[in-house]
Amino acid sequence: MKIISWNVNGIRAVLNKGFLDFLQQESPDIVCIQETKAHPEQVDLALDDYPHHFWNSAVRKGYSGTAIFSRIEPLQVHYGLGIEEHDTEGRIITLEFDDFYLTTVYTPNSGRDLGRLGYRHKDWDPAFLSYVKKLEKEKPVIFCGDLNVAHKEIDLKNPQTNKTTKSKPGNAGFTDQEREGFDNIMGAGFVDTFRHFYPEKEQYTWWSYMFSARAKNVGWRIDYFCVSSSLMDRVKDAFILDQVMGSDHCPVGIVLK
Repeated sequence: MKIISWNVNGIRAVLNKGFLDFLQQESPDIVCIQETKAHPEQVDLALDDYPHHFWNSAVRKGYSGTAIFSRIEPLQVHYGLGIEEHDTEGRIITLEFDDFYLTTVYTPNSGRDLGRLGYRHKDWDPAFLSYVKKLEKEKPVIFCGDLNVAHKEIDLKNPQTNKTTKSKPGNAGFTDQEREGFDNIMGAGFVDTFRHFYPEKEQYTWWSYMFSARAKNVGWRIDYFCVSSSLMDRVKDAFILDQVMGSDHCPVGIVLK
């Protein structure tokens, strides 16, 4: 089974940039999408190979949102965390299958001015971790998506200019608080699948649109597949498709035995 995750930075935009060709070429069994920026009725999407469509759109038009397109029918579908203050932006969808849960997540960005860092660190991150740990009591969990954090220095091109220091709070995506949130995920028994298979590989999933960052490969790895440690014996590989264009992010994925 192949599962792919992609922050498409607008599903309507990426449909004009080869999204359907990408699906045909990669042929994932399930594709998880973040930052749809649309409601389903706004999108003309014919996916004959993917009969099961699930959307969680933000209340605010043209903002955030997630979707999952699957060849396999899930047992159940859950939207959001079940906490109203977190669930107006369409950031989470969970599918239940026979032997695992699959959650796609679009973690809130702390903002260029770090205006949402407090919310992210004190409210969202703990609530999300609590949610997936609760799921894990029933069966193993796979969660994927744009987590809006580069965990270690190897996960971004220029760690020194982005990290928290005594004189500056750091840049969104690499503050101490955000990295601590990911530390807590790892400490709770989840595995960063790409880093498990490729502990020293420098490969990125997001590039700024400014300063020709992608052409120069000045990027960040902020898109992940994390799985319960009990499921790792079924994970055959993890990958980053950094040659795929169409968004400021590239797709990431895993292959399950």
